[in-house]
Amino acid sequence: MTAPSHPATPDAPPPLDATPAHALGEFIRAHRERLSPLAVGLPPGPRRRTPGLRREEVAQLCGVSPTWYTWIEQGRPVSASADALARIAVALQLSRAERAYLFELAAQRDPAEPDTGGADTPAMLLKTVQVVQSPAYLLDRQWNAIAWNAPAADLFVGWLDGDNDRNLLRYTFLSPVGHALIVDWESRARRLAAEFRADSIRHLNDAPTRALIDALTAQSDAFAQFWASQDVGEREGGRREFEHPRDGRVAYDQITFKPAHREDLKLVVLVREG
Repeated sequence: MTAPSHPATPDAPPPLDATPAHALGEFIRAHRERLSPLAVGLPPGPRRRTPGLRREEVAQLCGVSPTWYTWIEQGRPVSASADALARIAVALQLSRAERAYLFELAAQRDPAEPDTGGADTPAMLLKTVQVVQSPAYLLDRQWNAIAWNAPAADLFVGWLDGDNDRNLLRYTFLSPVGHALIVDWESRARRLAAEFRADSIRHLNDAPTRALIDALTAQSDAFAQFWASQDVGEREGGRREFEHPRDGRVAYDQITFKPAHREDLKLVVLVREG
């Protein structure tokens, strides 16, 4: 006997034990509601009772039937081809990370995704971390640091130095030291949650990933809020500022590398400005 379903409120994320079809529908609905008619070249028309585009309008933009599109949003177990998903991604103006997340939810391969060749081995990556002169660390799929060099340990006090929890998300959201170190903490933490959502969809049903998300949601109001927003982002580089307890305000340019065929690993390097 299955448990009765309850309609989700507009701001509530799908539960982790939701079916993939339900999670796909929630994601598509959230992004439909963010688009205005003007953004897709449609006249605004009469005043709308709900935010964003209507389902019928998205269906028209995608070239699919309104009934089929409605069933997708409702989480019904209907077939969605890669071509139909690609048209939905274009109609909803999804970013590259959001598009990748959409196809992962649907367990489909994006026809626009390029093939990748050759792969580095973990041993090569571990060696690379140590030869880099700037702060560098290697993250696994739950964003635990599995390797780091001395400059990284010196920069990331309370995380990569001493005998600390090596998980980047727990450090950011649960550690007072991490909160004090990261300049513009709220913006960076929100971005981090969006980046992890993009990553975690590939292994959301893995016990370690589910346990991490459950624990962070229970222990951090900020993480729970950011996770519920359904924001998705790529792990990107850019300027990072830190308020170091010894060196004061320091700034770096962050670069993240993804080895081919090892999407579960990330090599992060920070180059000091100036």
